[in-house]
Amino acid sequence: MTELEKLEQGETYDFSDPDVARRFAAAHARVQRFNTLTMQSAHYRRRLRELIPDIPDTAAVVPPFYCDLGYRIRLGEEVFVNMDCMFLDSGGIAIGARTKLGPNCRLYTPQHPLDYRERRRSIERGLGIVIGEDCWLGGGVIVCPGVRIGNRCIIGAGSVVTHDIPDDSLAAGNPAVVKRSLRE
Repeated sequence: MTELEKLEQGETYDFSDPDVARRFAAAHARVQRFNTLTMQSAHYRRRLRELIPDIPDTAAVVPPFYCDLGYRIRLGEEVFVNMDCMFLDSGGIAIGARTKLGPNCRLYTPQHPLDYRERRRSIERGLGIVIGEDCWLGGGVIVCPGVRIGNRCIIGAGSVVTHDIPDDSLAAGNPAVVKRSLRE
């Protein structure tokens, strides 16, 4: 199995591998091109689709935006990603329909080894992030590797989400904890 295949399967991979490094470099070049635009630019949608190939026409990402690969990101209909968000997407990121992310949100999928000797090597694995439909993440939210946020959740500004959040929850803090249910 190649290092790129390992990355895509969620296994530990060597990020210094030439094929993997080329993928990251190409994505970073696309990010730079995208970030020269405004949402009103004639080239906005084309450049966004070059970065996130399967993005629906109803989804929007406000520049500047940063990601590692782009093709590992799945956004649902009417998703809105505000300015200065960063998606480290090697593990895959899926965001459900009508979810909104405030400015400066960070979604991190890379997980480095716990053993310090292993961390000396250029290896990591990606643990996917899944955010449900109709969610709202306030400004500056950080979502850690492997986290699943249920449908219809609100995550308070500045929160650090280190574990799964069930459907219909308002969560906040560092680490984020469920403060109350949003069920009617």
